[in-house]
Amino acid sequence: MNTKNSVRWLYLVVGTAALLFAGIIYGWSILKAPLASEFGWTASALSLNFTLTMCFFCFGGMLGGVLMKKLGFRAACLISAVLAAAGFLISGGLQGNITTLYLGYGVISGLGIGIAYNCIISTVSAWFPDKKGVCSGVLMMGFGASALVLGSVADALIGNPSFGWRMAYRVIGIALGVVLLVSALILKKPEGEGAAPAAKQKQQTSGKDYTTAEMLKSITFWKAFLCVIFLAAVGNTVISMAKDLAISVGVTASAATVLVGILSVCNGLGRVITGIVFDRVGRRTTMIAANLCAITAAGITLLAVITHSSVLCVIGLCLTGISYGTCPTISSAFTSEVFGTRYFSMNFPIMNCNLIFASFIATGTSLISGATGGYAAAFVVLLALSVVAMLLNLSLRKS
Repeated sequence: MNTKNSVRWLYLVVGTAALLFAGIIYGWSILKAPLASEFGWTASALSLNFTLTMCFFCFGGMLGGVLMKKLGFRAACLISAVLAAAGFLISGGLQGNITTLYLGYGVISGLGIGIAYNCIISTVSAWFPDKKGVCSGVLMMGFGASALVLGSVADALIGNPSFGWRMAYRVIGIALGVVLLVSALILKKPEGEGAAPAAKQKQQTSGKDYTTAEMLKSITFWKAFLCVIFLAAVGNTVISMAKDLAISVGVTASAATVLVGILSVCNGLGRVITGIVFDRVGRRTTMIAANLCAITAAGITLLAVITHSSVLCVIGLCLTGISYGTCPTISSAFTSEVFGTRYFSMNFPIMNCNLIFASFIATGTSLISGATGGYAAAFVVLLALSVVAMLLNLSLRKS
């Protein structure tokens, strides 16, 4: 049993490392910069690529569930490695046709990383029926920290005259493919009911394993789904405008850049903290605490915009990072605990589609900022959404 316990922690490390590389798609703000300079593509055209990436990332998660069911984890993960690497290699060979970027980075890499995301989380989580929150939090931290860790590496490669952006894309693609390939060879699902210590198996509270169809018929699912959409929309919006927002209240450009990095760190911390709290106090208390954090973050940031306070802006952005970090951990742990683990590989990517809708809300609030010439109206909307999320949260039945 001790051997099994050691193996599962090794798998968690491997899975986290794999997701650290896969999370490079969140480094788009860095990767897109040389494309705008060389090809003159507009911000909206490049923004569309990220939207496509998020959509096909979610589709890839659903496809990953199907592939694992039919072909098994290893084959599905190998397919993800090929697709993820191919997308970056195609993008590294761009010759001015933005459709090629959409196809390579947005569709192919998005699908590949989505498949890998589901495969790795489903497989590693199966080893931790007694620590759903911690496992989800650590895995999500790896994925979320990529923009800061690998994004910095990518920025250095792009800025190196002997490298350039084309070689940077190719190196990232090859490295991503290799890491996912190695993960496919190392990771595997536990035999039997799980690998957690027997004394802790009883902590698993899922009395029934819901099929995807059964889950979609549950009002509990839809309330949680909408709740996470509204909470994630707060983080999505702020992340997309963080630097400009900070500058608008008097933060210097260099300090605003550092603040964006701090926001990313808080995002990662939020994922781990949420996982630990989830396991210790339960999902209901954790979700309410996450919701209160989102309301506070939106409220303080709105106050910062109104009063032009750089101090309140820093506090608001840090709280927003933590709040946003709670969303993926809650999505994973909530799905596993409430709807069971047997169909998790199909149910989790459905829940994860909240990212698509949250990104559209973020686009809408950004348009509001542009139309009003400021950020106050946008944060009034975000504050209202976080309050609605709380009402949905409180209405979730205990189970």
